[in-house]
Amino acid sequence: MIFLLQHFSINLLSVISPAAFNEVSQFMGTNFLVQGLLQPVLMFGIIFHFIMAIVLEIQNRKARPVKYFSTNNTGGTKLSKNMIYTGVAIMLFMLLHLYDFWVHEMIVKYGQGNMTGLNERGEFRYHEELVAKFQNLVRVVIYIAAFFFLGLHTNHGFQSSFQSVGANHPKYTPLIKKIGFFYSVVIPAGFAFIALYHFLIH
Repeated sequence: MIFLLQHFSINLLSVISPAAFNEVSQFMGTNFLVQGLLQPVLMFGIIFHFIMAIVLEIQNRKARPVKYFSTNNTGGTKLSKNMIYTGVAIMLFMLLHLYDFWVHEMIVKYGQGNMTGLNERGEFRYHEELVAKFQNLVRVVIYIAAFFFLGLHTNHGFQSSFQSVGANHPKYTPLIKKIGFFYSVVIPAGFAFIALYHFLIH
């Protein structure tokens, strides 16, 4: 959740101030703590989360091969039942996202040995590369669809993460659900706005 907020804040700079976006991108891409510690921990957490979700889904299916009949059609129940599907959609999107940006960065930095972040004109390349990716309508549509699934996933995941650590109280749970709903709408919608902005404006 914190990573998404931080990632969104940095990406929003590409709309507000391309120069600031370039500066922050260069810092994040060359800082030892970010690259050597935070990034590996983040990747491990994502992979671990995805693997555990699949393992739990398999165990649940084996434990209950015949689904219970239920007339409960609340939004929360539907989201919880479909977490594995929204998770798979997000994972597929992340592979595309890593291909678009992370793989390219690894090639430039470590394959070509260019850690300067500069293009042939001697200017920071991050903003122009971001804009170039969003000139493809198909990619923009895929990104927006992925952000929609991200919203569904985080809406349930936000509140369930509190329940997992025992933070379930009649007084505070409704507030947690409201914050989770707000987060799951604003952050994905913000990402979608950034993609649309660069497609329509540039």
